[in-house]
Amino acid sequence: MRQAHAEDARTEARRVISNLLGEEQPTAATLIADARPVIGAERIERCLELALGASLTRRSAELASIAALLVGTGELGEEWWTKKRGGKLPAPDEVLATAAAIEPWTDLTVLEMLAAWIADDAADALWGAAVAEVDLDSWQAEDRFDLPPGAKAGERLVVHFDAGGRLDAVVTRRSDEDLGSNLDFHSLRYSRPAETQWSWGVAAGLGPHPLPGESPDPYAREVPDEAVTILRDWALRHGATIEQLGEEWHNVGHVVAAIERVDWMWRGAEWFGWWRGASALVDDSGYLPHRLAELAAG
Repeated sequence: MRQAHAEDARTEARRVISNLLGEEQPTAATLIADARPVIGAERIERCLELALGASLTRRSAELASIAALLVGTGELGEEWWTKKRGGKLPAPDEVLATAAAIEPWTDLTVLEMLAAWIADDAADALWGAAVAEVDLDSWQAEDRFDLPPGAKAGERLVVHFDAGGRLDAVVTRRSDEDLGSNLDFHSLRYSRPAETQWSWGVAAGLGPHPLPGESPDPYAREVPDEAVTILRDWALRHGATIEQLGEEWHNVGHVVAAIERVDWMWRGAEWFGWWRGASALVDDSGYLPHRLAELAAG
């Protein structure tokens, strides 16, 4: 049942990305080709440098961020990259060039940070600046923020909950005549760059995603037999099929494709340990012996 939900998510992601980018099966090559004339050749080369610097298990997320930048630039114009901001916020071009971390996205990579930025700017352009931020980990609807001055009963206020994510809060007069607000969860929506980022990552999957001009091919690196045996045997014992794992794991590309097919995130919590081992194998991490030992002991 959980794997069925995973396929439902992929189907929806493919539908959305087809509507946004016209791609039934998104690939790194088509994404870069589409993005180059919109974002600019020099910026795309810099984006590729950053994507190449990411681990292979992070590459899909970096490419999804480029997809968000493609759609966001199409909506806001190339001037979005050069527009000067007040205070401590530089122009996006400067952030791309220097890889400087900026608030409030310091826990993200540079490309993820720019994708969140353009998703928020696109949301502001569509629905106006948000008056407050709310955490949707709590589904309490009433009085989640202080009302701005001049708020009136019946007014709908835009609030922020995620990069590019917005919903409305309806100003309401309480029984004691004070004004409060109720979140309207039915109004939840995302800007197109935010939708693109999620959809591209899910539709395209973990990979393999070779990049233009990349040499040597990192997906062609051979993987050690002992690690392969431990990871495959563990996965088979815990419900994965031969079809999902693939007949052979001779190189990194085989492992990446298997991780995508197995849908480990939709399985039991114990599969997180398998993911850590498989990702350590893909990324040639020094932690690989420890991850394999944890699986063997589990």
